[in-house]
Amino acid sequence: MGRWEPGTGERLARAALDLFAEQGYGGTTVDRIAERAGLTKTTFFRHFPGKREVLFAGQEAHHRRFVEGIAAAPATATPLEAVGAALDAATAPVTRAQRAMGARLEAVVASTPELRERQAFKRAALAADLAAALRERGVLDPAASLAADLAVRAFTGAFSRWCRRGEARTLGEIARQELRELQIAMAALE
Repeated sequence: MGRWEPGTGERLARAALDLFAEQGYGGTTVDRIAERAGLTKTTFFRHFPGKREVLFAGQEAHHRRFVEGIAAAPATATPLEAVGAALDAATAPVTRAQRAMGARLEAVVASTPELRERQAFKRAALAADLAAALRERGVLDPAASLAADLAVRAFTGAFSRWCRRGEARTLGEIARQELRELQIAMAALE
């Protein structure tokens, strides 16, 4: 497969994940990632601004699905029902084939402070986008921000559960369960 064919970004992300798992994030260079993918360093930089971003490819589409899910929720939906619709929209395109890569990604991110920081930034940005989408529906703060935070927390917990061996449910099913559990926890605070 040549460097201009579809899937180049995915090839680079897989190569990066393999190398980060094998030799650590700090011990991996962009040159080595490109080489592993059978591409050039220039091609790498056409797709990603740096090695830190290669593992977070596709986040824009992921955020967009969340926001679109909120916008598509019925007008009568409560804030939690709207973020439930967002979870459904964001998890629907995720396939079982992505599970093994997800488990490896979690391990690499957990072992690398720089990647944990980037992941936290991405999650905060998603929560801000969701809160803005809820405010566009007329939900006031702090309800909009709290519901958005719960959605991000539900997705994060669900993704970790889904990546475990032996988990038969879909990511969407687990995300909905996580959201219900968070709702129960919030009610217990009263």
